[in-house]
Amino acid sequence: MTDHIHPTATVSEEAEVPEDVQVGPYTLIHGNVRVGVGSVIESHCVLGHPSPTPNSGALVLGPGALIRSHSVFYEGSTFGEGLTTGHRVTVREGIQAGSGLQIGTLCDFQGHATIGDHVRTHSNVHIGQKSIIGSYVWIFPYVVLTNDPHPPSDGFLAGVTVEDYVVLATMCTILPGLNIGTRSVVAAHALVTKNVLPDTLVAGVPARSMGLASRVMLGDDSGPAYPWMHHFHRGYPSAVVQRWLKEYP
Repeated sequence: MTDHIHPTATVSEEAEVPEDVQVGPYTLIHGNVRVGVGSVIESHCVLGHPSPTPNSGALVLGPGALIRSHSVFYEGSTFGEGLTTGHRVTVREGIQAGSGLQIGTLCDFQGHATIGDHVRTHSNVHIGQKSIIGSYVWIFPYVVLTNDPHPPSDGFLAGVTVEDYVVLATMCTILPGLNIGTRSVVAAHALVTKNVLPDTLVAGVPARSMGLASRVMLGDDSGPAYPWMHHFHRGYPSAVVQRWLKEYP
């Protein structure tokens, strides 16, 4: 046992855990795990939980991950640099995610999904299997991406596709197999039953188009709220922000 691993933690000798990685109390790291340099794994976490899917492969966390307490990651997923979680998240096998992913407290990622760069999910988000999520997507609390057209079923699943720069506001639900177009906005509590065109605001139950998202003004009337890249840059890489300043002046 070394100083960077708490004495109560259990880390398999087969796991790859660099010496600068901090592992907290009562955390369990299985053998089929590779943790990137500079990562922090807090207390009571489980990394590399065995998957029911045969030959799932390793759990790979890129450099600089921060996994907060009581989080469970199954084996068989790969995450890019800078993964950050809240507390008590569950992440199943078969996820391929880019850099800068933020997973909020009590989120449930059901696995077998593809996620781009710098996706931010707030608390209590449910990502169904076969979801495809682009880059720079915002997913707010209690959003549900469904995948079963005729629940309960034990066969065909159709995941939701969310394109780049989309905003999914709190408590909205997206039905199976739908496509949410780039830079579109789904309003709070909306039930989306049809594909959403790019740059569109949809709201209601069932959701219907409210026109261009760019018609929504900021609270101080200083300009349009969307596309949000016009005015919100906090936490994004400087190279990305510089590109946005040219594309969305």
